[in-house]
Amino acid sequence: MENHIKLTMITPEKEFYSGDILSLNTQSDEGVFGILANHVPIISQLKPTVTTFTDVNGKKLKAFTSMGVLRVLKGEVEMLCNACEWPEDIDAERAKRSEERAQKRLKTDDKVNFNRAESSLLRSVMRLKTKG
Repeated sequence: MENHIKLTMITPEKEFYSGDILSLNTQSDEGVFGILANHVPIISQLKPTVTTFTDVNGKKLKAFTSMGVLRVLKGEVEMLCNACEWPEDIDAERAKRSEERAQKRLKTDDKVNFNRAESSLLRSVMRLKTKG
């Protein structure tokens, strides 16, 4: 049995990451979960979060991952995300401004705007958490 799994992270604009890893931790609508080698096949809807993974050399990596879909099948993990960002690429000031706008929009009675604001707030908070 293999002790690693191939990870591919793709956004609409590019292939963000591709390589062999030992483990991955991310979050779906059902909560935080981990993936190791020989994981059972699954498909899961992803939430914006800080996704962490360890490459085969033991290097621990983290990235902001937005909404998307994860599939595990035959020793491969595919993450299709609206956005992925390394901590050093996150604009903290922009994320803070987005968080502030979302907080203001949450006070509206309009359900559509409330849902959009809630999603925006979660993305902003997770970007800032990834940035550290």
